[in-house]
Amino acid sequence: MRQEPSDGQTGKRAARRAWVGPVLAAIWMVFLAEPLSDVLAAPTVALRVIGIAGLAALATLFAWSLVRYWAGGRPTPRAAALLVIAELVCVALVVLAAGQSGLAGLVFACVTAMIVASVRAGLVAVAAFVLVLVVLPYAVPGWQPSNSLALTAALASLAMFGLRRATERNRALHRTQEEVAALAAAQERDRIARDMHDILGHSLTVVSVKAELAGRLMHSGPEQDGAPEPTPEAGRALNEVAEIQTLVRSTLADMRGMVAGERQVTLAGELAAARSAFDAAGITADLPGAVDEVAAEHRAVFAWALREGTTNVLRHAAARRAAVTLTSHALVIDDDGRGMRPRGPASGGGNGLPGLTERARAVGLVVETGPSPLGGLRLAVRVPDDEAARRGEEDGA
Repeated sequence: MRQEPSDGQTGKRAARRAWVGPVLAAIWMVFLAEPLSDVLAAPTVALRVIGIAGLAALATLFAWSLVRYWAGGRPTPRAAALLVIAELVCVALVVLAAGQSGLAGLVFACVTAMIVASVRAGLVAVAAFVLVLVVLPYAVPGWQPSNSLALTAALASLAMFGLRRATERNRALHRTQEEVAALAAAQERDRIARDMHDILGHSLTVVSVKAELAGRLMHSGPEQDGAPEPTPEAGRALNEVAEIQTLVRSTLADMRGMVAGERQVTLAGELAAARSAFDAAGITADLPGAVDEVAAEHRAVFAWALREGTTNVLRHAAARRAAVTLTSHALVIDDDGRGMRPRGPASGGGNGLPGLTERARAVGLVVETGPSPLGGLRLAVRVPDDEAARRGEEDGA
């Protein structure tokens, strides 16, 4: 049986990735040596201060982008654009103090664009920066035209593009392995629970029935004239049979409770099951790859919500596309199907929206349904807005 990845294994993998960013950042800092030398040789103190500030800010922004990326973070498109623009401002300050050698900072901007932006946006930015490196020396008096820096920027961007694709594929492979392991573990738990229920449950039931029958037979023995009174040993035997029957019933109840516990759903397992179900149904699905950022107290309810949402999409929505969004405080399921349609009474026992609402309410979450941006139904389970705001303030404090 394959084992589900432990928190320790995931933590070790994250720790190994966390070292990559600082090491790469330290290596890249070597390429700022020439601009720094020219900045220190600037004719005025003001230019030296401006150049040093630009170099320090550029190095900080570049190192932050590397460290954040290899730690698993990725800024939004707007934040990525602002980061690249900020680096361009830093490059301008360095060029103002150091002259043409300050253009080396554009190599850093190229690499940053390939790290934080989408592939298409990154390639467009790199092409624009390389063009600037080729054309600008011809436009500024006193600068020497040189294509070596432009070639360096292009090659560095190409290398970072390859490293980024390899890293993303490696992460996707790890997520897939974790999903498969989680699904295999869940299936194995279900198999063990089923076997326990079928084998031990049957055996314990037979023992309970036989103990009850033995007790009745001992109580209803043939009464004949002159038959001796029951001995103390016989009375004790009756008590022992009764205790055996009580113990068997208690054990049977405990075993059924344990089996029910073994069959509890897991969020990682439900994600893997949803992916498999959508693939089998021919539905294009956008699913998250990991559940690390979800609070532990919310994972069980999110798992039930994902199971319910997947069932709705497969059985009732007639959808061709579905999207699952997972954050630390919310699970949102969208589809492009028929939307909310009147249906019969929801089934009980924790199935259907009423059962999901009860589960969510028990842990302080709310269930919301409504129109989806995709055109169908949106099912969301989330922390109430006021509670989410309070947690956001605590996280930011």
